[in-house]
Amino acid sequence: MKNKIAVTIAGREYTMVAVEDEGYVRRCAAHVDEQLRPILAGRLSQADGAVLAAMNIADQLMKEQETAENLRRQVKDGLEEANSLKLELSEAKREIFKLGTRK
Repeated sequence: MKNKIAVTIAGREYTMVAVEDEGYVRRCAAHVDEQLRPILAGRLSQADGAVLAAMNIADQLMKEQETAENLRRQVKDGLEEANSLKLELSEAKREIFKLGTRK
C-alpha cells in the first residue's frame, strides 16, 4: 500500500508517495534536508544545491557500500578460516582416537 507523506526539505513542502512507512520517509527527508540546508546557505540556486547535496549523498552511499563489502569479505574469510580449523580439529580428534586404540 502506498502512503502519501508531507515532508519539508529546505523550507519547501513536498508530498512523497512511498510504500515505506512514514517514519522511514521522514528520516530520508531529514537526511536530505541536513545535506541541502548548509549548501543553500552559500546562496546557490536550489537546483545547484540539490545537485551538490545529491553528490554528497552519493558519496556517503558509495563509502557505506564499500564498508559493507569489506565487512562481508571479512565475515566470509572468518567463516572459511573457522571451517578450516573445524576440519583440523576433526582430523586431530581422529588421530587421537587412533592413538588411544593402539594400546
